[in-house]
Amino acid sequence: MITFLTSSPTGALDGSYVVDGLDSSNSFTDNLKKYWKKNARVLMITAFPSAHEASDQMTEFFRDVTVKAGLSVSCFDLWDDRTCDTSGETLNSYDVIILGGGHVPTQNDFFQKLSLKEKIRGFDGIVIGISAGSMNAADIVYAQPEEDGEAADPSYQRWIPGLALTDINVLPHYNMVHDYYKDGMHLFRDITCPDSDGHKFLALADGSYLMITPEETKVYGNAWKIYPDRIEQICHTGESKKL
Repeated sequence: MITFLTSSPTGALDGSYVVDGLDSSNSFTDNLKKYWKKNARVLMITAFPSAHEASDQMTEFFRDVTVKAGLSVSCFDLWDDRTCDTSGETLNSYDVIILGGGHVPTQNDFFQKLSLKEKIRGFDGIVIGISAGSMNAADIVYAQPEEDGEAADPSYQRWIPGLALTDINVLPHYNMVHDYYKDGMHLFRDITCPDSDGHKFLALADGSYLMITPEETKVYGNAWKIYPDRIEQICHTGESKKL
């Protein structure tokens, strides 16, 4: 399995820079092409299983940008709550699995209903995480508070079982959310930094990603390591670093 855990692979969500299709910076499309099969069978697994129109639009969008990037595709399917066949055999018939972006706990619940952790364990292809999909790829997922009320709610589960594709907790869109406040608390200084104690937290800017192969794990582009008492940038645009 070759795994790409991205923040946003199609440009910055805050509009600070715009790309036409897949973001080729930090060698993303070049690295994808090293492993992408001809006429690849691609599967999108949504983060919003009951939001059918949004999931359909997302799947069509990523199919279009994938083909535009010169990556050969024979089919581009979607799994949401309308899907009848979610067997391990069917999952393993695909060459590429995309874990879509959205709300982390909602997607995590869908992954658990699919028993995705068990089914993806022996997958021999490419996995691409996008935002929430990258977060849910961890062995123990850190569901960073996102919606109003989550940070202040003592019953909100910040730690939930994931797909166990990595032991690194990816925190996407750092360029956009680094100064956010949630429920009167600074998202990083008051919430995320203290929660990082004993864990591997890595914040990624849009356009940055982790690439995990059987040999190594590398980060490409702007990335910050999160500690309980500080935030340290460990990689910059145009650079890569082995973790």
